[in-house]
Amino acid sequence: MEFKLEDSLGFILSKTNTKLKNKLFQRFYEYNVTPEQWSVLNCLWTREGLTPKELADMIFKDKPNTNRILEKLETKELIVRKPHPVDRRSYQVFLTNRGWALKEELVPKAVELLDEATKGIEQQKVAEMIKLLNQIYDNIS
Repeated sequence: MEFKLEDSLGFILSKTNTKLKNKLFQRFYEYNVTPEQWSVLNCLWTREGLTPKELADMIFKDKPNTNRILEKLETKELIVRKPHPVDRRSYQVFLTNRGWALKEELVPKAVELLDEATKGIEQQKVAEMIKLLNQIYDNIS
């Protein structure tokens, strides 16, 4: 049985992910936001008051990495951490006005990148690809 790395699904997904992250990094560079920080901001734009554990689960990072991302976002004054009202061992994360303002700048840049990445591919095929990738993820979870 022959195995060609360059034709394997995992390799193609990995190189595509790397390319997308690098392009996103370039587009966000002037805002001093990394793709990892973007993922946290994006979660908070949808739902504030999340705990670090909830954020870690949502962005598929471990808790120490998530805490490092949160520390950087806090240093940049994009988020604030407030004591959790029920669990005194935890805290909740909220956006600052600066964090909210970035949404108007970053979301169009991310959408533009995804539009470029899927140029020439019918929207129905893009939707099917997303569905298939989610099914693959579920299969190996």
